[in-house]
Amino acid sequence: MSWLTSPWPDLAVVAAKAGLMYVTALVCLRLAQRRTLAQWTIIDFAAAVAVGAIVGRTAIAESQSYATGAVALVSIVAAHRVASLLRFQPLLGKLADYRIRVLVADGKVRRGQLRSCGLTDNDLYAELRQRGVFDIAQLQYVLYEAKGGLTVVPRQTTSPAPLVSEGLRASVGYQKFPPSRD
Repeated sequence: MSWLTSPWPDLAVVAAKAGLMYVTALVCLRLAQRRTLAQWTIIDFAAAVAVGAIVGRTAIAESQSYATGAVALVSIVAAHRVASLLRFQPLLGKLADYRIRVLVADGKVRRGQLRSCGLTDNDLYAELRQRGVFDIAQLQYVLYEAKGGLTVVPRQTTSPAPLVSEGLRASVGYQKFPPSRD
């Protein structure tokens, strides 16, 4: 039954380390660059997993001191900041961020692009229905953005808006670029 209980002093140490690690994590994350939580990149996700692992391990491991956990936490947050800055370099940005994909062009689903994104036709159709789109033929483009969201562009008689044109130029696997408005 000893695996189920612990002496009160040991529990107090765990509680104190957990509280200190929580406060340390809050301070570090508050000092870090503000980013949209709903649209994490892979570097954001990796940092979040590492922070959670460090906080949890430091709180419950007897052999792990608060200082060791705090140094590890600060190191991860600093590495995340450096990685965020390196995203502005073209080559490293391509490694850290997904590229835009054109999932629908001229009202036709591009199944190869869906497959490249790990999406099925049903995934796409569900997203479109939730956005009030009920006929793919009415769409000029559906862009799968770098952070996982969809941009839905209805058919129009004029050339696409500048931001849509830029997204098409930045995309992978799509070569028919609309004329520039410059």
